[in-house]
Amino acid sequence: MASIDEALAIIRRGAEEILPEEDLIRKLETGRPLRIKAGFDPTAPDLHLGHTVLINKLRQFQDLGHEVLFLIGDFTGMIGDPTGKSATRPPLTREQVAANAVSYKEQVFKILDPEKTRVVFNSDWMNELSAADMIRLAGQYTVARMLERDDFDKRYKSEQPIAIHEFLYPLVQGYDSVALQADVELGGTDQRFNLLMGRILQKHYGQEPQAILTMPILEGLDGVQKMSKSLGNYVGVNDSPGEMYTKLLSMPDQLLWRYFELLSLRPLAEVREFRNEVAAGANPQEYKKLLVQEIITRFHDEQAAATAHKSAGNRVGLGEIPENVPTVEVPLEGEEQLAIQTVLRLAGLVKNGAAARDVLGRGAVYIDGEQLAGQRFFVAGDDCVIQAGKKKIARVLVVK
Repeated sequence: MASIDEALAIIRRGAEEILPEEDLIRKLETGRPLRIKAGFDPTAPDLHLGHTVLINKLRQFQDLGHEVLFLIGDFTGMIGDPTGKSATRPPLTREQVAANAVSYKEQVFKILDPEKTRVVFNSDWMNELSAADMIRLAGQYTVARMLERDDFDKRYKSEQPIAIHEFLYPLVQGYDSVALQADVELGGTDQRFNLLMGRILQKHYGQEPQAILTMPILEGLDGVQKMSKSLGNYVGVNDSPGEMYTKLLSMPDQLLWRYFELLSLRPLAEVREFRNEVAAGANPQEYKKLLVQEIITRFHDEQAAATAHKSAGNRVGLGEIPENVPTVEVPLEGEEQLAIQTVLRLAGLVKNGAAARDVLGRGAVYIDGEQLAGQRFFVAGDDCVIQAGKKKIARVLVVK
């Protein structure tokens, strides 16, 4: 059993904000398993790694002995979450919500412990409320306070429509915490307003208010915008091992430590060691591979992680040799031998001599999986796999 300090260190990892932290500490000090709530509107059938930032934190709470309430917002999904939207979001049909909910459940148990997870649907209690109950719930908050929310404020000032039902969304999310008697609620930083609503309504209904933990929004593979399927900068939970391998190795080096902190379950002390080794001159690509292996193992298995590079296509990690490498014959054309720069060009692995000098200067040329150091000459009969950067690789046969 982790001490309070040990538990807090785990909980704080990657977290943006804990509100108020003293409430969370007081709850942890009771020694009882806490009810940890997180809500997900099934607006799309597929999760990506950005979603798993929150789910990973739920798993950490489970490992500390707490119970996760994985709330599928089938009722709120039919309202449409207005968070961050510049226009009224179209609600989902009941059929869409039901189909997406099934997919969610299949994917989240790749991370969460089913024995410590209660999957709940907020339609179970919201459908029981009468019209009078909903009016009384709406009476717990004012329009003025609703308009303090950043997205509502912007739309109101720019004279963009705000439908009345959108005001109900944060109220229903807050009432979910009442129905579940949540001790802690997790959400993204964009959900702060809605999470605080849960505290307000719990106080009104005579419950001890939940503590709130917000998690950051994960940047996508471009390192700039948030991870999003529509932006094409995502890694899907259901992506194949080869797709995961290819996408994650393409991330900018500066994203590596952010991804380790938010996506990896490795101890932070170990991650700090990795970072120090890279600062001392180690190749960051080797640490990307460690992260890739961990993520593929989590969503597939160890065997898939071990062989993912072979199904990654022609965009692979430096030094990795995939299956089905194309074969190219390079003629000597009367010469006794050819320099590596010429072989790269004749094999179609670079466009010209300048590009050859570039990849050689970057140390991005590998022969049979080994990084080339210095000059290399080829003679008739040479047969090897040559890689020039991440995108170009071929088996090269030198012929007379």
